[in-house]
Amino acid sequence: MIDAYQLPLVNAMLNATAATLVTAGYVSIRRRWVAVHRACMVGALMVSTLFLASYTAYHWSVGSVAFTAQGWPRWVYYAILVTHIPLAAAIVPMALITAGRAVRGRFAAHVRLARWTVPVWLYVSVTGVLVYMMMYQWFPSSQLK
Repeated sequence: MIDAYQLPLVNAMLNATAATLVTAGYVSIRRRWVAVHRACMVGALMVSTLFLASYTAYHWSVGSVAFTAQGWPRWVYYAILVTHIPLAAAIVPMALITAGRAVRGRFAAHVRLARWTVPVWLYVSVTGVLVYMMMYQWFPSSQLK
């Protein structure tokens, strides 16, 4: 069984994996490798779903963890967080609607929304890893195990 305090690392790894799969999906569709694109994007949805479950379990168990660093790290952390949080909330319906359009064969509508979904999903995934690094690696809180 994974200790709740190991979940932030798991979450960062899931975010990094999602970013990699979304990037690979984007590159593959640009090369017209539709089957590879589909596999990458389904994988990214699955990994992101696991992330959401793990993130929820962590915060259910541990609660809120304060970022205790001061000075420029605090400013950078909160500048990232103020954009990351609303975009993280927005990406859930964006990704589901984008995928739903592809499943229904509405490819023109899929592409129109995917042009927004891909960069937002990448931003959320990459900044999620940065938030983890700042919180637990570069400027760890004394409140954590």
